[in-house]
Amino acid sequence: MSKVLVLNASYEPLNLTSWRRAIVLLLKGKAEQLEDAGRIVYADFPMPSVIRLRQYVRVPYTEIALTRKNLLHRDGHTCQYCTHSSETLTLDHVIPRSRGGQDTWENLVVACNRCNVKKGNRTPREAEMPLLRQPHRPHSSLFYEVSRHTKGGSHQEWRKYVIGA
Repeated sequence: MSKVLVLNASYEPLNLTSWRRAIVLLLKGKAEQLEDAGRIVYADFPMPSVIRLRQYVRVPYTEIALTRKNLLHRDGHTCQYCTHSSETLTLDHVIPRSRGGQDTWENLVVACNRCNVKKGNRTPREAEMPLLRQPHRPHSSLFYEVSRHTKGGSHQEWRKYVIGA
């Protein structure tokens, strides 16, 4: 059963739906297809992977908690300095706490022990250790579900709409 990412008219992620429901929305003209899964559903109709609603739907805002688990998900369990992946990753403040750095989505990244010690009490620029990606707040509560679907290598096209990677 293939899932389809549904975006609001403003391109913000809303939810995941079944491919059948997505096709109904496309056929009724309520949505447009942005990405396809590379397979044909019927005749020459491609299987949708990402659709965007034509009308804006108001959704109440929900904030994702700033936790170690969520930071690991956001950064893909990968050191943001050297791309090392392990179970013993640490959290690093981009601007060190001793210099006024806060515990925020935009100032915390996942780092391996080696890189965290090497960077020490410096900024990435001072340590000459550029970040792989700028840290950011995840865009949506779909963060977990999309992370789970993209982890195995499928649905990588979703990442640019949800995770901001």
